[in-house]
Amino acid sequence: MSDAPPIIELKDIHFRFPAAEHNLLEGVNFVIDKEKVGLIGTNGCGKTTLLHVVMGLVQPTSGEVFHRGKPVKTAEDLKMLRREVGFLFQSSDDQLFSPTVVEDVAFGPLNLGLSLEEARKVALKTLSNLGLEGFENRVTYKLSGGEKKLVALATILSMKPKLLLLDEPTNNLDLDTMTRLIDILNSLDLPFVIISHDWDFLAETTDHLYALEEGLVHRCEEDHIHQHRHVHPYGDRPHHHKE
Repeated sequence: MSDAPPIIELKDIHFRFPAAEHNLLEGVNFVIDKEKVGLIGTNGCGKTTLLHVVMGLVQPTSGEVFHRGKPVKTAEDLKMLRREVGFLFQSSDDQLFSPTVVEDVAFGPLNLGLSLEEARKVALKTLSNLGLEGFENRVTYKLSGGEKKLVALATILSMKPKLLLLDEPTNNLDLDTMTRLIDILNSLDLPFVIISHDWDFLAETTDHLYALEEGLVHRCEEDHIHQHRHVHPYGDRPHHHKE
């Protein structure tokens, strides 16, 4: 059994927006390492903010983020974290900025020090692995919403991350694209955290479920994701997924 520290550990994370009267996060302790997990909670409870804290996009009011057992304090620490942790934004337009798909997907490998030719090869292989052959020269802003989502995921996977954080990845996806996304996630030998309100999607892609409530993260009962009872704020009727 390995004693290696987890990829990410949050210790006593508090967060409050400047104009807010109360903390959004109230002492979160959360380890992200080897599991494929879903993170649920009501709108505005702080799920996205929590992932932004991990990625250094916002600073916690107090508490610490640890990467491989080391506190993330400097720009270099954050750079090392972002090399290993890929973050899929809610809106793909926040993630894609190059004129063509291949340029977007090759951007990360180029930043990791690969040559232009090497980065292009990695980009093309990543697109192929996601079933996006022939997309390389397409104009990014002309893609459909679902295509943008898959290309945004390709930009992350091209950097060979050790962990994925996905913020509402099924928003505005049609059924075909959602099915492709499920197949892709299930094929990955990577841990990830998915924020989603889509219980069926979580049941198809994750092994464990966590909830963010009243500023704290807690693990749900083991069978919650496959046989969950919608109580407070999720409703009041039992609901079984098909096997």
